[in-house]
Amino acid sequence: MVVVETAISEVREKGFCVLKACFALRAVQRSSQAFEQILHDYLEEHREEPNRGPKRHFLPMPFHVPCFQPEFFFNAAALGVVRGVMDNRVAADQWGCDLALKGSIHQQAHVDYQRPLFAEDSDLSLPAYMLVVSFGLADITRANGPLEIAQGTHKMPRNDAFNVVAAGEVAMQPVLLDAGDVLIRHPWALHRGSPNMTDTPRALLTIRYVRRWYADFSREVNAIPRKVWESFTTEQRELMRFPVARD
Repeated sequence: MVVVETAISEVREKGFCVLKACFALRAVQRSSQAFEQILHDYLEEHREEPNRGPKRHFLPMPFHVPCFQPEFFFNAAALGVVRGVMDNRVAADQWGCDLALKGSIHQQAHVDYQRPLFAEDSDLSLPAYMLVVSFGLADITRANGPLEIAQGTHKMPRNDAFNVVAAGEVAMQPVLLDAGDVLIRHPWALHRGSPNMTDTPRALLTIRYVRRWYADFSREVNAIPRKVWESFTTEQRELMRFPVARD
């Protein structure tokens, strides 16, 4: 629990943490192998239609085993951090992949889910009510386009955060991940994707967890197959806020 407590403090103070070797490598490898055909089919149809900037794509992830691995959603350490930063009443509501291809460039520094909870006071300091859990299906290296995060900017008024990053007072820090490592970040910490300089697409899978009372529909999600849903325990079902297929 010492590692989890340290990670909770890092998310609160820095805006992110990395849990080393959090997921079993075998689970990541199974998912990666199953994702190869999904990725091939997607790029055959959409390679020239990037929806996240030049050579960048977002696609909703399927809930079909083995591409879907229950460990990704129900891992005790990752959930320990998520619940420790928020509370025990959280739900997973998004499951997708951010893809960077060769030829991608630095994104503009940005935040996710830009609409504030209280529009009349957009810089109101609030406890976290959403967190993003991300991991690669292979090592995330300097060469293949790691996410870069500006430490501590989640606690700043939005304009101040952009200004200190633009002035170079807070650096964009690349987050390198070995397969099995997990990045947990506050979506309001300024971040950006960096260029993928390799021939291999860089897939960063992402799960969003929110407090139970929060909901939006900002990203497309796939339905959970009925058989997969029925394999979950009651506690696991309570965690999953996704549509369930009828058959």
